[in-house]
Order: sequence, then structure tokens, then C-alpha cells
Amino acid sequence: LQRMLSIAVEVDKSPNCSSCKIANVIFPFILNIPLRSQREAFLNTMQSQLLRCKLLELLFQHSCNVPTTLPLSLAKILYFLSHSSVVLLYQDETATWQRWDEMLEYLNLLLMSYQNVVLAFPLAEHLQRSLSDRMDLIIQKAKPKLQLDDDISHVDIQLKIEDFISRMQQVLGQPFPLQITEKLCLLR
Repeated sequence: LQRMLSIAVEVDKSPNCSSCKIANVIFPFILNIPLRSQREAFLNTMQSQLLRCKLLELLFQHSCNVPTTLPLSLAKILYFLSHSSVVLLYQDETATWQRWDEMLEYLNLLLMSYQNVVLAFPLAEHLQRSLSDRMDLIIQKAKPKLQLDDDISHVDIQLKIEDFISRMQQVLGQPFPLQITEKLCLLR
């Protein structure tokens, strides 16, 4: 399945467009996967980093009270950090801290996937070209070019993380479970 999804992203002339279409079709099914382990297995085994980004972006947009129109960027990921609630509905008796842990897991996965997409497709306009057209650009080793929304400061990051920690403290109290502390360090 993952190989087929990866090929489906690439067969269209615009990987960005095809990944959006596929993500929109798959997203309702992700919401209905009952177990965290199954959701994580599906997302972690995705061969297409771009498709994973689009699915995680939809997941976080779904969990925001006020969705954003920012393009996928570091600024948007910080927006998700500040405005997302616990992402998915749970059908079992999952502890609250585990729900926050899953949210942090997906934020980290989105950040890593986004960085891989930026490195694989150095210019945003590469995502609008077919694989055969991109080969020349890949051979030329075009350098990654950050979007305007990727230009964020360390202060912005620190403020958003502190705000997020404060939100978690209100819900979970102190001290945080070790898994959450580790994921916060990784996110920073």
C-alpha cells in the first residue's frame, strides 16, 4: 500500500497536487483508525514524505479551533503547536497524557517530514513539476531555498514551546511523564 501511494504521488505532473488529492481521500480513514499503534504504523511506514506531510497537516488543521491559511512551513508547524488540541478521538480509556504524547509524536513527525521534503525538493516550484522534469534540477544539485514562512527566530520557537508547555501543565499538572519530556526536547 505504501509503495502504491508513493507511486501515485509521483505519476501526476504535480506531486504537490496529487499528494493533496490523495491526502484528502485518505484523511477520513486516518480519523477512524481506532488504535494509536495502528495510526503510527501507517504514518511511520509512508514512503512518500510529501504525502505524510499533507496527511499530518490535515490532521492538525482538523484539531485547530481556528484553522490557518498559511502554506506548509515552519511557521505553520509553530501555529499548530500553539493552536492544536488533542488530535484524535479515542474509543478506549487512553490516559490524557498519552493523548498529548501522541500529539507531540505527530508534531515531531511533521517537522521531520517537512525537513525531508524541503531537502528533497529544494525549491517549492519543484513540487509543481513532474519527476522527469525534476531530474535536471536534482542533477544540478539545486540548494534548498526556504520560504518566507520558514524564516522564524529562536525567540519565536522558545515562546511557542513555553506556551505549549503551559497549556500542557494546566491539563496534566507536574511533573510530565518521561515520554512527553523526551518529545519536547526532540521538538525543540
